[in-house]
Amino acid sequence: MKAIIYTTNTGSTAQYAKMLAEQTGLPAFSMEEAKSKVEAGSEIIYLGWIMAAQVKGYKAAAKKYKIKAVCAVGMERTGTRTEQIREKTSVPVAIPLFTLQGNFDVKKLHGIYRLMMNLMVKMITKKLGAKTDRTQQENEMLEIMLHGGEKVCAENLGEVINWYKKVQ
Repeated sequence: MKAIIYTTNTGSTAQYAKMLAEQTGLPAFSMEEAKSKVEAGSEIIYLGWIMAAQVKGYKAAAKKYKIKAVCAVGMERTGTRTEQIREKTSVPVAIPLFTLQGNFDVKKLHGIYRLMMNLMVKMITKKLGAKTDRTQQENEMLEIMLHGGEKVCAENLGEVINWYKKVQ
């Protein structure tokens, strides 16, 4: 593999890309940097942030590079919603897809994404706040939405690192 390429909005995906680069020895580049530093057709690991169950930047990366694995960074627990994200993003079954929990801070979002997430937070916190029989996962989501959360950690990359070691 040639590189790790990522698209980030609030910085969580960039943090994971740097951690993954340290663990694998591969260089990490933003999509913008990769345009001049990574040759088209190169084998890469792609990391992108999740919005509406889609991995942002995946389609553009797939047109230019040979993606060997995808890491999708979002608000929910690491390892969850993989099949839904695979389907909505059209990631082929042959390409491993890993979901990673990122940080959450609405203030770090930009433009329309901030507006949309503010609306979503209001809807979800109202719904979850009124629910009396919340699951542990729902309690965690409510806490993150109300107070933000720092969830990026090296342990979340465990499955990705194991996969990488197997294919090298």
